[in-house]
Amino acid sequence: MRMLYDLLSKITYANLQLAQGFSKKMKLFVQGRKNSFPVLTSQIKPEDKTIWFHCASLGEFEQGVPIMQSIKETYPNCKILVTFFSPSGYEIKKDTPLADTVVYLPFDIKKNATKFLEIVQPALAVFIKYEIWPNYLFELKQRNIPSLLVSGLFSKKQVFFKSHGGFMRKALKVFDHYFVQDQNSETLLQSLGVQNITISGDTRFDRVSHQIEQDNSLSFMDEFKGNSLCVVCGSTWPEDEEVLIPYINQANSHVTFIIAPHKIEPSKIEAFRKKLTANSILYSEKEGKDLSSHSVLIVDTIGLLTKIYSYADIAYVGGAMGSTGLHNILEPATFGVPIVIGKHFEGFPEAKRLQRLAGLFSVTNDKECTEIMDKLVLDKHFRNQTGMISGHFVNSNTGATRIVMEHIQRLYANRLV
Repeated sequence: MRMLYDLLSKITYANLQLAQGFSKKMKLFVQGRKNSFPVLTSQIKPEDKTIWFHCASLGEFEQGVPIMQSIKETYPNCKILVTFFSPSGYEIKKDTPLADTVVYLPFDIKKNATKFLEIVQPALAVFIKYEIWPNYLFELKQRNIPSLLVSGLFSKKQVFFKSHGGFMRKALKVFDHYFVQDQNSETLLQSLGVQNITISGDTRFDRVSHQIEQDNSLSFMDEFKGNSLCVVCGSTWPEDEEVLIPYINQANSHVTFIIAPHKIEPSKIEAFRKKLTANSILYSEKEGKDLSSHSVLIVDTIGLLTKIYSYADIAYVGGAMGSTGLHNILEPATFGVPIVIGKHFEGFPEAKRLQRLAGLFSVTNDKECTEIMDKLVLDKHFRNQTGMISGHFVNSNTGATRIVMEHIQRLYANRLV
């Protein structure tokens, strides 16, 4: 079966190489991988103590950050290698100071996995959430290199739990230990005969809980918000913006809006602005302008959203109105902000839990969006109480990093010093 998987992987990668001419993202995906082995060879030496973190994309990287930080503090002589599967993770975090080396993960073909591990020779491999690449996992096992799955999240829909998923189940069972987010994930793994499991929770809670301790001040936000009530709409997609536009256009003058699109595409941003009757301005054109005279600020850059959330009185988190996937609700929640999202969040247990606690509200259309926004804006007690629930939700769910690090220190310290 592994030979068949390897053949299919080679065919898939060949097709991706052909497809790169039709997609900028696909071109980054293919061309970026051409640099992986040269970079690894030049930056990692056989005598290095390297800890390898693999993340699918940006969200998984954020889950890995608290562990990377703890590793650097506990084992300062170790090198940290981060690999990404997706361009949306690599292109944003390729220069992160947390890692000594950042590359695209070479495609999961046996010869790539063999070459990768011959160069890197990691002391420990840490995979985030549900990145399961059979050739890499089998090669790790063959070399007796311990591997951990951190912040794992499983559902019955995944191939591991289907009748035809035998090969992927075999790869999944390679991990030396599984740190999962919830009881359901543990139960599903146990149904496969896996026992080496710890329910640790989600390391993202640790990640965002530290943000409130940072300097989150932004001078342009102080000017823009003033004394107004601020609604921050983060990581929005066109589907999100369609339900927000009617409310923005009829909102009271004392309410201001930040729109931070997930993708910075000028044509889509301009199309959005044309639908607004409210006075809007782009972040890129703010210099020399009176921000306080505008009610909508569109952030056409990246890297500011987390700090912007600290100014929010209400947050709308995008991704769940369409099919792209809900973005990080914990970033605004840590600041004690009530949260509104779209309707598709089935695979996001933290959103379901916060909804049950009444710290988050899901809307299915523009009418529902306007109703909950009006209530949050007009009822200060309701807004404050809801925000308090969100903040407490984050604070009461931290600790996953400590659990993982205690395991690493107990079992692998001799490999890392």
